Amino acid sequence: MEHGQQLLESLSQHFGFASFRPGQSQTISQLLAGHSSLAIFPTGSGKSLCYQLSALHLPYLTLVVSPLLALMHDQVMFLNSKSISAATLDSSQSTEQSQAVMQGVSSGDIKILMVSVERFKNERFREFIKQVKVSMMVVDEAHCISEWGHNFRPDYLKLPEYRRELNIPLALLLTATATKKVKFDMAKRFDIAPEHIVQTGFYRSNLDLSVLSVKESDKLQTLLQLVRGYQGAGIVYVTLQQQAEQVAKQLQAAGIKAAAYHAGLKDELRMRVQQQFMSNDIQVVVATIAFGMGVDKSDIRFVIHHDLPKSIENYSQEIGRAGRDGAQAYCTVLANLDGVATVENFVYGDTPERSGIEKVISQCLQEQVGGKWELQELPLSKVSNIRILALKTLLVQLELLGAISAKYSYYADFRFKFTTNEAKLLSQFDPTRQAFLKHIFMYTQFKKVWGTVDMQALVGSGVDRQRAVAALDYLHQQGLIELESKRMVQVYQVNQQTLSQPHLVDTLYTYFKDKEQAELKRIAAMLRFFELDRCLSANLAYYFDDSDVPTHCGHCSVCKGLVASLTRSQALALPDDDILRNYVFALQKHLRQGGIVASKETIIRFLAGVTTPFISQYKLKQLPGFACCEGVRFLEIASKVKQLALAHDAN
Repeated sequence: MEHGQQLLESLSQHFGFASFRPGQSQTISQLLAGHSSLAIFPTGSGKSLCYQLSALHLPYLTLVVSPLLALMHDQVMFLNSKSISAATLDSSQSTEQSQAVMQGVSSGDIKILMVSVERFKNERFREFIKQVKVSMMVVDEAHCISEWGHNFRPDYLKLPEYRRELNIPLALLLTATATKKVKFDMAKRFDIAPEHIVQTGFYRSNLDLSVLSVKESDKLQTLLQLVRGYQGAGIVYVTLQQQAEQVAKQLQAAGIKAAAYHAGLKDELRMRVQQQFMSNDIQVVVATIAFGMGVDKSDIRFVIHHDLPKSIENYSQEIGRAGRDGAQAYCTVLANLDGVATVENFVYGDTPERSGIEKVISQCLQEQVGGKWELQELPLSKVSNIRILALKTLLVQLELLGAISAKYSYYADFRFKFTTNEAKLLSQFDPTRQAFLKHIFMYTQFKKVWGTVDMQALVGSGVDRQRAVAALDYLHQQGLIELESKRMVQVYQVNQQTLSQPHLVDTLYTYFKDKEQAELKRIAAMLRFFELDRCLSANLAYYFDDSDVPTHCGHCSVCKGLVASLTRSQALALPDDDILRNYVFALQKHLRQGGIVASKETIIRFLAGVTTPFISQYKLKQLPGFACCEGVRFLEIASKVKQLALAHDAN
């Protein structure tokens, strides 16, 4: 293990810092002593340095799993500016760029490689990384691993397994937001001992937290008043993409330099907005939650939630982007109950119907051949009417119950073009390898320049698929061919006995309903938090299992004597019963023409304006009545549908 003084010298030499921030030295020392660790530090308090400095003292590659492309690019730029060799492998790269990165990793020239979790599904990447010695796996935003975390991503559940497969000795998990339950869930999955969980204080004395009860009609006036009263740059968070556009225009009309930022914008425009914000050419970014994780701007002076955040965890992450320079910053929520239905409907939209779960299981039993099931997510999502994220969760749950087990993923389509003469290419190999490559080329259909490999026929001729992929990949790495792959297919081993159990659908449906209720409770907890009559700063820290905080911060709205009481701006009335009936009858008739019976859930989601694969596939948004109950809470709509006997299934 490195001594404290050596680490300080390394910190100064590579990063120019004279001292460590709280928790950094302990985390790094633990890692260099061979102990996997979990670091829970507030947003902006230097989590990344824990792996960046450790990587320099570890013998082999540090593999970092990050959820956001922009974040990876920012980290790589920062490390390269410090003369530390780091790179990403991501979908935005050209073939030549990916090739250069892989060569750099293979030769040991690249010390830190950043990838998304989805990269592990790429068989070419897995074949490649198996050949590389890896010292440490780092999981950024590690709360995504936990089903009880607020941004649960099913693919993250596979990371412990990938780590075992790749024989990676060390793991480092990083997050800013973990409740007690989530913290121990994460640690358990990666075999991290409780004594190697490093948690620094959550409370940030420079953040002034305020909750203002504001009617929807008064929001613009309040927002303008706040923005004009603040000096410096700020972020205004909204729920929906069209709101980002609308609010940005309203601010612009009032003479404020503002721009919208959301996932619906083209990459170049998003990048431009981000750069203008970083250079202070724009004062305010009006954004959905797509903005923030990749933005390392230390002097953000205010964060305003124009709409309710999705949870206390989201709220905490978003306000954590303010005041990272330690100077005072203001975090204000313009709160009412109008947006609760929108936040809740995101949750209801992700709960699969029982019939959808049945469909996935029946597809698996029907499509499996010799105990192997090959699937593509998008077609399965459409046929089962289950959103992609929920479908991924369902597949992971089927794995955990032993009904299926993931074997590998592969690209259905490989195509390549020669960058050198075929005969010249073959001449570089011995006769055995030449024969093997000729065999691959024989099963490749060329149209002008590009050739598509008939992988099914090639494997049918007795060639091992992995060997063929590895050979193509090697040619690509050597610059002898240019290789492209697409249409991801996932292959599972099927346990027909478990998959055919009569209670399996009930077990899975119950799991999703429990998850739905847990998410709804999370929203309720957030509403209770915003209406607290006790210090907001202290209670936010308690929520994240940090009790070492002042009970009265003196600078939140409650400590200043302002307790919020959230109300609805105006009473929302459901459409007249006869009008609702007509909408639903038209919907049912439309779906019957496609041979589908409209389920109770589809009817409620249609009225609420919640999009599902069926609603997109059958163009239900174009029917009169879609979203006619938008803003009304899901359970109220469900109650009305039941009262009017508009649906007859008991899903």
